[in-house]
Amino acid sequence: MPASPAIPGLFLCFAATVLLVFVCVSAPTWERISFLDVGTGSGTIHYGVFGFTGSETHIGYEFVNPAQLGFDNTQLNTRIIHNLTKSLILHPIAAGLSGLAVLFGLCGAGYHRAGTVIMTLLAALATIVTLVAWVLSMALFGIARNRFRDQNIPAQYGNANWLELGALVALLLGTCASGCGVFGRYRRRRDAY
Repeated sequence: MPASPAIPGLFLCFAATVLLVFVCVSAPTWERISFLDVGTGSGTIHYGVFGFTGSETHIGYEFVNPAQLGFDNTQLNTRIIHNLTKSLILHPIAAGLSGLAVLFGLCGAGYHRAGTVIMTLLAALATIVTLVAWVLSMALFGIARNRFRDQNIPAQYGNANWLELGALVALLLGTCASGCGVFGRYRRRRDAY
């Protein structure tokens, strides 16, 4: 490989991209991945980036008032909470930025140092966006979880929170690795004839 110093950062950015894509296709698209699980058994409602169980996919939503759970949602469906659900759009943005970092990392691994430099910058930007998205989603679903629990409705964090945290760590390490990879050796050795 002409640019092997770019490989560790490329691998970590690719891992983060895959994790963020999984987070983006959370409930209602894929019920197995969610930020918050409310209820028990077959009546469990999963909340994701673009909606919840049984809802259409859209940006920003209000928390459902499940009649079977007897939940009073007046404290949970406020303007601030609704706007926080709109901020979940940062997850696909972070996935796109880390995907672009992977593409430029491939250029850096195969061709030129400039690809590794751009990969480093995009990975750093994706790290910042992922950090902000993770903090906002933990705050949003932490508030929602507490509101559900205050009314004796079982609620727990879903696996999307931890997938996102894994992506954040991978991006942070990928940024550092690709930053170090910029200073690696990129010239091919010429064979003496």
